[in-house]
Amino acid sequence: MRFGRRLTLAIVMIVGLLVVPGQAAQAAYYNTYTDIASTPNTSCCTGAQGFAAGSTYLYSIKNHTDYDDLAVIYRVNKTTGDRVLMTNGTNGGTTNTWLGHANDMTIVDIDGQHHMFIVTMEATGAQVVRLRYDGTTYYYAGSYQVRLNGAVSTPSGISRVAVTSTTISFMFKSGRTVYNGSLPLRASSGTIDLTKAFDLQVDGALVNGATVADLGTFANQGFYYDAAKDVLYYPLTKDNRSIVLVYRNITTATTGTAPAATDLSFRITSSAYSTLFEIEGVGVSDGKLYFNTNRANSSGSYDGVHVFNGYVA
Repeated sequence: MRFGRRLTLAIVMIVGLLVVPGQAAQAAYYNTYTDIASTPNTSCCTGAQGFAAGSTYLYSIKNHTDYDDLAVIYRVNKTTGDRVLMTNGTNGGTTNTWLGHANDMTIVDIDGQHHMFIVTMEATGAQVVRLRYDGTTYYYAGSYQVRLNGAVSTPSGISRVAVTSTTISFMFKSGRTVYNGSLPLRASSGTIDLTKAFDLQVDGALVNGATVADLGTFANQGFYYDAAKDVLYYPLTKDNRSIVLVYRNITTATTGTAPAATDLSFRITSSAYSTLFEIEGVGVSDGKLYFNTNRANSSGSYDGVHVFNGYVA
């Protein structure tokens, strides 16, 4: 009898082990968020644009919607939500005239000082502007032309890849295409020559395990490359819907079309901000995925900076 019981138990355990691998894997899906702080409209600037997540602070640019002639920068403590409108240390006041559309930005430390590199999307003048910042004050520190095959290129996304003793390497994004580019570490001007790297799969990408019928009509936003983990995050928006697709095993050597992850995705469909819920930029800090928004409903504008609930990179 004891032998029979042991044999029965062994068979049950084996069957159980065989069943587990056959079960469908549950895709990781995040669709809730927490507000950290609002980023109110100023007298000039109403459109949330570039975003970056630092170790302590989140930075969100707002520009003069439809004109791209003025911009302001908010700094928000990611833990307390304390918010400051940063000061223009070069010209005084809180506005600047350098950043164009300011669609995306990335943070780079150079010789122990903090810098923002911002894409302007301007067809003339500078396509990338560098600001040095110290506390809540920033200073104009450089500007660069961007070229692809000798012609002006106006990328909508920028993300730091690596910093060496001599060079800063970036990824740039235009539409669904990612490019590599670099600068001498301390150059305050010059040309960034782009090399096409790869395309990002959008059509047929899975969000919570299913395709989104009109995903191909969503607007492109900025992007973020997590160089420590070779993961790229790509926000797309339409009306009150925002989706963040994820791409793994991405490096500067990636070519062809990078497939979107089938087991990890983010989406917000907002009923509170039914007129507009637009994720502009994303960034990872301490494993959390932060983002900024243009948000609106019938009663007004409610732009802010936020974090996805539950996600750990």
